[in-house]
Amino acid sequence: MIDKLIGYWKPLLAVIFWGASFIATKIALNELSPMAIILLRLVFAIVLLVLFSLYKKESFTLKPRIHGWIFILALVAVFHLWIQVTGLKYTSASNTGWIVGLSPVFMAILGILFFKEFLRLIQTFGILIAFLGLVLLISKADFSNLNFISNKGDFMVLASSFTWSLYSIINKRIAIDYSPMLTTLFLFVFMALLISPFVINSAVVLAILHLSLRSWISIVFLGIFCSGIAYVLWAQSLKEMESAKVGAFLYFEPFITVFTAWLFLKEVITPLMLLSGFIITLGVVLVNSKKLSLKRS
Repeated sequence: MIDKLIGYWKPLLAVIFWGASFIATKIALNELSPMAIILLRLVFAIVLLVLFSLYKKESFTLKPRIHGWIFILALVAVFHLWIQVTGLKYTSASNTGWIVGLSPVFMAILGILFFKEFLRLIQTFGILIAFLGLVLLISKADFSNLNFISNKGDFMVLASSFTWSLYSIINKRIAIDYSPMLTTLFLFVFMALLISPFVINSAVVLAILHLSLRSWISIVFLGIFCSGIAYVLWAQSLKEMESAKVGAFLYFEPFITVFTAWLFLKEVITPLMLLSGFIITLGVVLVNSKKLSLKRS
């Protein structure tokens, strides 16, 4: 029993890092553009993953036929991060934490549309509950306003929740022979190569040279801890534990985001926000309850 509890520290720590990542991004956005933040984050992560891979004596033998799929994943991931980080400029970290938690709901919907999966009644009910929580959160309970997504930041973060679901669906359906660590490393390399032409210029270099200590700490945290260590811990957890048990830790991520946003950004936590968050989380839990992947006959 004690050994099992000790084993839970890996996915829990990964989720803590990911939950706090929105706060670090929000801080860095005061001095850098979204694309510059993403590139710096990737550079730090690539260096760390190379060191991890060398330590693990991973084989760096290239398999060109697989890299086409990794390139497609990189395209989706770059767009996903760009709209998410840009959206963070216009909305709170707390809102972002709750909204990105809707990704499993979008995954369920995509499964129905593209893979002919079907959901049980309780899972359909979960989708409705999750979206009710979303509407409550971003409309601030003003249901008379039909244009409740008036904040473009909320809309972009919501779109990023969908793109992450799309990324996850593609990643789930393709076969990649590399280890999870090498797959992530090559993915980050492709992403960095895609972003670099749009980021590297004199203005960005000057901004980087004049970054404050607070922003540097945020960037290092994003790269080393959120993109590097967290991904390794998550991959190890998936090998050591059942995927359902590991995935359950993601339910804690929005709560970690809200708490750290209150702690470091002084964002106000309202009862309505907490109620909306609990409703969204309940919906996501129901969507993930014994999800079936059967095809219609």
